[in-house]
Order: sequence, then C-alpha cells, then structure tokens
Amino acid sequence: MFLRIPFALALSAFIFAQAQQNPGPLKNEQPKPAAAQAPPTQTPASTPGPAPARASAAPADLQQKPIKVQVNEVIVPVTVTDEKNKFVSNLDANDFRVFDEGREQKLHFFSREHSQPVVVGFLIDLSNATRLHWKNYQDAATELVLNLLPGDNPKYSGYLITYGNDAEVSVDTTHDPEMIVDKLRKVKPGGGSALFDAIYLACHKRHVVDGEPYDPRRVIIIIGDGHDTASKKSLDEVLELAQRNLITIYGMSTVAFGFTSEGSKDLARLAEETGGRVEYPLQNLYADVSGYLSRPSDEGNYAYQVGTGAYAAELSNGIFRAVTNIAGEVTTQYILRYTPDTDPKTEGKTFRNIRVAVNLQNVKVRARKGYYPQSLDNR
Repeated sequence: MFLRIPFALALSAFIFAQAQQNPGPLKNEQPKPAAAQAPPTQTPASTPGPAPARASAAPADLQQKPIKVQVNEVIVPVTVTDEKNKFVSNLDANDFRVFDEGREQKLHFFSREHSQPVVVGFLIDLSNATRLHWKNYQDAATELVLNLLPGDNPKYSGYLITYGNDAEVSVDTTHDPEMIVDKLRKVKPGGGSALFDAIYLACHKRHVVDGEPYDPRRVIIIIGDGHDTASKKSLDEVLELAQRNLITIYGMSTVAFGFTSEGSKDLARLAEETGGRVEYPLQNLYADVSGYLSRPSDEGNYAYQVGTGAYAAELSNGIFRAVTNIAGEVTTQYILRYTPDTDPKTEGKTFRNIRVAVNLQNVKVRARKGYYPQSLDNR
C-alpha cells in the first residue's frame, strides 16, 4: 500500500517536466470546426442492456442524453514513444501522416497541448479475483481519479462504473473527484464479473458533457483482469460500441505475479483496437531480483526476505509506475482530427481502417485502428 502524497508529488513532477518541453498549444493548432462544437445526441439502442443501478446525481451542466456519434469528422489520439518507452512530445503536425483505408488524409486540427478536455470513465472490477491485492488497487484507482480530475477545472470530468455480478453507474459524470473517491472507499469486491456490461453502460447510460467526443474526448480506464462471467453483452458488441463512440480504452491488469487470466487477451484487445494499452504492474515485480531458489533462507525460498517490507514496497512501486504511465499518456497525447475525403453514405457502413505514420525513426506509434463511418442507430 502506498501513500497518496508521494503519488501526487511524483506524478505532478512528471507532468510538469513534460509541460516544460511543450509550453502550450502549437501555432498550427486551428479553431475547432463548427461541426465539432455541437454536443453529440443519440437515441437509445434498440437492444435492451443491463439495467443500471441508481447513480449519483450529476451537475446541471451535464445533460442526460444517450450518446451518439455521427462520424463525419474523425478524432485520433496518438501516443509516440521512443526505444526506452519514453514519450516523444515535441513533434509537429507535419511529422504525422494519416491514412484512411490506404488514402492519405489532410489534417485540419492538430494539438499537443497538455490541458486537453477529457471525460474519463473509471471501470472497477469488484469480482472475487481482485481480493488478493484489493487495497492496493483501491488506492491506485483513487490516485488516478485525483490526478486526472483536478476538481478545480471544468474541462475534466469523470464517472465511476463498478462491476461484479452486475454492472452499475456508481457515480455519474461529474467534475468533482471527491464524489468518486468517496464511493471507491466504500465498495468491496465479491462475486462474478460483468465487464462487458460495464462498457455498455459507459457508452449508453451516463450523462454526457457538451462537445463529446471531440472536445472533450473520451477515455475509459479498466482496473481488472479482463475476465467476464456475468455479462449479457459480448466482447465484439462492446468493442464495436467503443469504436463507434470514439472511446480510447486503457487497462490496469490485476493479475498477480505467477498467475494468469483467460481474460487478459480480451483486455488487451479492447485497449489495442481503440488506441490504448494495458499496464501489468504485478507481472514484473521480480525483474531485478534473483530467482526464488537461488537465495534459500530459513524462512523459505522467497524472492524477498520475510518481514523486511521489501515485497510490499516493490508491490507499491509496480502499481505506482502503472498509475504514472496511464495518467501520463492521457495527458501527453497528440490529437489529430480530419474529415474523410469520401462520402460515408457511398462507402457503406463497414469498419474503416486507420494508419498513423510518423516521420521519425525508431519510435512506436499507438493510435486507434479505425472507426465506423455511421452511428449505431443508422445501421
């Protein structure tokens, strides 16, 4: 278990250092197109989903309406890292090339600003699988909330969805991080896992901030192991929903060292196909430690001496790094927007592939793999 103050100070220092490299928006950042200014609207999907539980009341400026995206403009959050997995944050618009179904597109918006508006959904696994390190992940979720929702800036909003045997919107969209933190302190794990239903709720059953999904953009952070035992929805259904609603998904795996989860591949797929990634804070705890059997002791063959607190410290450090990496990436992404040079009505209603290239050697580029040119209700 780790303390909140070291987390906040360390992460604040990290974001400050990134901001020093990129002071403010670029000159080639253009005003938002009028189409992006309009708040998204949506009619409920025809198939019934899981009934959400009663959620906390949302502020008056967050209007209750289902989410709908009519994709005539495409937003592509992009992360660029070097060989050491460090963020490359000093690129310009002319360093990027975007291809839509193999055809290069013209960008009409580019930003590397660190204060980009965002709506973050925190999806917390309350199944029995999280019991082993529950307190650590409870603290990790709290740190993510406090760092991604400053509280004094209305550009940042978030909501909490918990899932066990059922999924529920525990705290609806709010600018106040304390509402989410207070709920996190009270929940306890137990039961099955309805992850896919939780993603469905994030797409359909919460209050929407005016301007989504362009300004603010949408992010989901799943703290769980990816397994699902109780959902009415399927993986393919909710992945399509996330892609249609232009959501980027991140994951913090709760799979402990030495264990595996059949849901790990599902969590990785959800993240990779929406432009996010998964952190595995407990899988590399012993990377710099000699093997269990190479240092036998009277207490047993343990990688860390029993009673020294070394294991607890390494556990906290692993989760701390995961929190830092996720929060850092959400706040240091490039944002590209373009309008496809084809008419979606004549191109059909199938998934369209995107490829983002950077004019720089030895870097890794991460972005969503594609989008659907029409909203779910117009299929």
